Amino acid sequence: MSIRLSKASKMPCASWSLQAQETCPGSYTADGSLVDACQGCYASEGMYRMPNVKSVRANNRIDWRRIDWENDMVATIKPTSLFRWFDSGDVYHPHLALKIFDVMLRTPNTQHWLPTRTYKMPRILPILLDMNKLANVVVRFSSDAIDGTNTTPDGTEHSSIIDRSDRIDMRRKGACTAYQRDGKCGKCRQCWDKSIPVITYPQHGQKMARQEAQA
Repeated sequence: MSIRLSKASKMPCASWSLQAQETCPGSYTADGSLVDACQGCYASEGMYRMPNVKSVRANNRIDWRRIDWENDMVATIKPTSLFRWFDSGDVYHPHLALKIFDVMLRTPNTQHWLPTRTYKMPRILPILLDMNKLANVVVRFSSDAIDGTNTTPDGTEHSSIIDRSDRIDMRRKGACTAYQRDGKCGKCRQCWDKSIPVITYPQHGQKMARQEAQA
């Protein structure tokens, strides 16, 4: 096994990811249905369904359990200024959370952004909170709603979602402006900025694009 990173076309940096939904326990309600924000999941459609893309995530689900995984991750991302965890998938296991925390500690010159819904899991939440105390880390708790509200704990960096991009006030600090640039981050670094408590995203993906075209 070896470190295999992803490079989403939108992002200004690489990311380490897992298969969406299969590793997203926080995306499901008590009755087993997906929360509203995950029903149009961009990471379960388009290029994310290609075998070569899925193979990277399948590799990573096994690879993180290696004894040397943390050392290899540190060596891989230490030269980079920005890193994103999980452009698909989530921190589904407390041992994985602890290993990621170790990597963050050992790469203080890299700015880490980790979006997650596993703050709902009592065994993982304390680790996420410890991550977020680091000066080089922003853990953003993702809202389950698509109405712009945020249902996550107070006092944390988090994110909310709006069902359509034209309903976001782009003048407001924390508004995701990527979809004014063909879906690309460009020079924007708000997601990594600890001074911005809430980032508001339009729900995105092919399903969302079809909905907006019909609106």
